[in-house]
Amino acid sequence: MQPLAYRMRPTTIEEVVGQQNLIGPGKIISRMVKAKLLSSMILYGPPGTGKTSIASAIAGSTKYAFRMLNAATDSKKDLQIVAEEAKMSGTVILLLDEIHRLDKTKQDFLLPHLENGHIILIGATTENPYISINPAIRSRTQIFEVKPLSPDDILVALKRSVTDTEKGLGQLNLHVYPEAFTFLSNSTNGDLRSSLNALELAAQSTDPDDNGIINITLPIAEECLQKKAITQDKDGDAHYDVISAFQKSIRGSDTNAALHYMARLLDSGDLQSVIRRLLVIAYEDIGLANPSACQRTVAAVTAAEHLGLPEARIPLADAVIELTVSPKSNSGISAIDAALADIHNGKIGDVPDHLRDSHYKGAAKLGRGVNYQYPHNFPNDWIAQQYLPDKLKNAEYYVPKSNGQIEPRFGEQYERLLNAQRKN
Repeated sequence: MQPLAYRMRPTTIEEVVGQQNLIGPGKIISRMVKAKLLSSMILYGPPGTGKTSIASAIAGSTKYAFRMLNAATDSKKDLQIVAEEAKMSGTVILLLDEIHRLDKTKQDFLLPHLENGHIILIGATTENPYISINPAIRSRTQIFEVKPLSPDDILVALKRSVTDTEKGLGQLNLHVYPEAFTFLSNSTNGDLRSSLNALELAAQSTDPDDNGIINITLPIAEECLQKKAITQDKDGDAHYDVISAFQKSIRGSDTNAALHYMARLLDSGDLQSVIRRLLVIAYEDIGLANPSACQRTVAAVTAAEHLGLPEARIPLADAVIELTVSPKSNSGISAIDAALADIHNGKIGDVPDHLRDSHYKGAAKLGRGVNYQYPHNFPNDWIAQQYLPDKLKNAEYYVPKSNGQIEPRFGEQYERLLNAQRKN
């Protein structure tokens, strides 16, 4: 029997949960489907976040033939079969999983079919396509990042599966307690497939009560997902409350509180939330006050990913202690947010002519790159010249802080360069 997650795959764009930035009304993929002007694309993001579902929904909404292959395990012969079908039927949507593992032979065969539009390629990958996918494929596709689903998105899909009598579990006399629904939607880090698999296991392995009702309680959900609920709270906010308290404890330099909240997360099996949050904390809250601590945090989380639980707790504990006692600075995030605020408010301006690309014939006639001063030709490898657009030539985004031993030195050099620039 096909797994519940497979059976519940959407057949139209409207059935997709989450990813509204891509498939919501008026958004890019929705517009492609509506106009039937599909282009090949790469969807990248964590497992269970809807890459295959989006591909299936696109095919269902457009009524094009839909085929699924794996770049690692399927052969060039399999691609040839799809290509022959495309020649006969006109257009085939091909979902190519693990596209980052596509070898050159298969790629060279596939490229002409992408060019003529017979095959609409939807590549799926968990790897960053800008790093892991060949430029020849990238140049012929649009790249869309698929985000982990929110608990609300997962809850919608879980409840839909319980009531669906055709593809879901609706034929069972099933009662899922609210706290079990909340746990299943909050505890898989946005992985809908894992949530559906756990729900199906719970439904199929739980005996009905005297009234013939299969009751899915929180302990049953925990057992089937092999995780513990951090706490039982009716609103489902507890998980995010713990993550929030974890970051705020490190930011506030309370080592014992930070270790306590990390222990709660690790005890629930949520290693990924700890890893992601530590990386954010390192660069958001410590940053330039102690850059080496940021580097050691990256090393610690890398070790934790290789080790897995329970050993992962060891390098993570070291990182938490160092980040907690470290001097703090949020000047980096404040600086980029200030720059982004100008962009969002329309303060952009033209790139100065002397900074524009001059590596093409006729650039000099347009004034591109003329009068650019190459800093390495001057003493101390520096020369004063304007880099910001005219509209923003006096903008300042970085405000140095005096915490720690490193950033004050950065700040002194920043001020010297800024004053010299403006003086000249």
